[in-house]
Amino acid sequence: MDKNGIFALINENQACHLATSENNVPHVRGILVYRADDNGIIFHTGKFKDLYRQLRANPQVELCFNNQDMQNLIQVRVSGEVEQVEDMALKQEIVSKRDFLKPWIEAQGYDGLAVFRLKKGRATVWTMATNFAPNTYIDL
Repeated sequence: MDKNGIFALINENQACHLATSENNVPHVRGILVYRADDNGIIFHTGKFKDLYRQLRANPQVELCFNNQDMQNLIQVRVSGEVEQVEDMALKQEIVSKRDFLKPWIEAQGYDGLAVFRLKKGRATVWTMATNFAPNTYIDL
C-alpha cells in the first residue's frame, strides 16, 4: 500500500484509536479524524478534555486505523508529532459537516474547539498475510 492508499483507507474509516503519553503513562481513546491527505491527518477535540492537555504537553502520538473487514483485515498505524491548527475557516468547515458539534459551538463558540494536524507522519501497514514479516514504513 502506498501513501495514497493509506489516505484512502483513513478517509473511508475515520473512526480510529489515538495513543498519547502523559507522565510516562499511555492513554488510548477512540476518535474521529476529519480528513487525511498530503496536508496531514486532521482531527479535533475540545480544549476542556484530557486529550487536549496531553497533546499540548507531548505532541508525539500514534493513530491506529483498520478497514473493518474481518475476512481481509488491514491495519494502518501512523506515528508522528501533531501541531495545533488555528484556522477559523477549517473549524467552520468541520462544524458544518459534523452535526454533533453544532449545538456545542452555538452555546460555547469556536474558542473551545481545538484542531490538530499530524503532518509528516510515518505509517506501517499490517495484514494477516504480513503478520510475521518485519514492519516496513511509509513517510506520509
